[in-house]
Amino acid sequence: MLRLIHSDFIDLPKGCHWVGSMPATAGLAACLERWQQPGLNVDLLLLLAATQTAEQDGISAAGATAASRRLTALADAELLLRGTEASRRWALPPLPAGVSPALLSRVAVESLHLKPQVVALGLHHSPDFPHLRLESVSQGPSACLSGGQAMSPDRVETLWNQGERLGRRLRRPLVLAECVPGGTTTALAVLTALGLQAGDLVSGSARQPPQALKQQLVATGLQRAQLPHDPSARAVLAAVGDPFQAVAAGLLCGAAEADQPVLLGGGSQMVAVLTLALSSLPVLLRQRLSQRVLIGTTAWLAQESVVPPAGSMLSRLVALASDRCAVPLAAMACGVRFSRSRHQQLQDFERGYVKEGVGAGALLLLAQLQGIPADQLEQRCDQAMDRLLNAPVGSGA
Repeated sequence: MLRLIHSDFIDLPKGCHWVGSMPATAGLAACLERWQQPGLNVDLLLLLAATQTAEQDGISAAGATAASRRLTALADAELLLRGTEASRRWALPPLPAGVSPALLSRVAVESLHLKPQVVALGLHHSPDFPHLRLESVSQGPSACLSGGQAMSPDRVETLWNQGERLGRRLRRPLVLAECVPGGTTTALAVLTALGLQAGDLVSGSARQPPQALKQQLVATGLQRAQLPHDPSARAVLAAVGDPFQAVAAGLLCGAAEADQPVLLGGGSQMVAVLTLALSSLPVLLRQRLSQRVLIGTTAWLAQESVVPPAGSMLSRLVALASDRCAVPLAAMACGVRFSRSRHQQLQDFERGYVKEGVGAGALLLLAQLQGIPADQLEQRCDQAMDRLLNAPVGSGA
């Protein structure tokens, strides 16, 4: 049964609130305290990936056209790495409203003095900034999930194993972020294939996510995939997943062995990879991982609801994943809001646009847990928006 955890039980930074299924116990307090240690040394890994699912008209607002969505991951990563004032090659894609969440992530990265590392998986264009490659460039994006054959089993196995190696090598707490246009649709497909009734609980970057289109693609893909009852995580990924999910799920399995805490930045996409990882682990490692993982997200995503009395979409999704894996899960929203922002692009977050991405919620949450007040972070986002509007930008490839 889902229990919302508030600051009545555990002291939280201003505006932050729990949305997970983990009960208010010493275990939950320990989960939070790991990220509150003064001067905490943290690694930040951003996974960029591409899926041809993003080519579907209307599937994602992370770029107004299919062509622009092919450059979204590059533009967001470049903004995160180089900041608002540096000359950037990749122009941010046009959005219906708002601004890339990479701006919010950059503010948190600067505030915390983090040095992001980037992994590029199957992108349409090769990055010209430092990054890790875990497979050949020739692999390209995963196929549209509607075909039921998104990736070859060999590719899934390779990416999963590479992720496991990264996880086993962890020596410090990790913040894991992603940028995958179309990724909430592959998340819905994976969660559905794993048996979760998630059809109305997976959001997206649009103010009103195209739920019917997502569900249609997922239904078609799963019908064509003909997965067996209770399929393995790797079989699900090969049928309807994306490269990010394979690496991230493997990484979480490796992190369980390394016994390092992980802060997952996002919503449904992180719930999907966590469910994949947990469903692949033996009981003891599953319990260990659940105790060391915290999902961090934005207030805008955490408050999104289909039927308000039934709770937020994300809280219900976390509860379903918790029940599926038979372990409690912790998720928390940061307290940053933009109702008083000087910029319409930031106020648009309050209207339901963009919501989350590039680890924005987790990074802002970490900044708050490290003692930086929400109002200070909000002011820095306004200042970053000032700089972004005057920054030189290239035209990309």
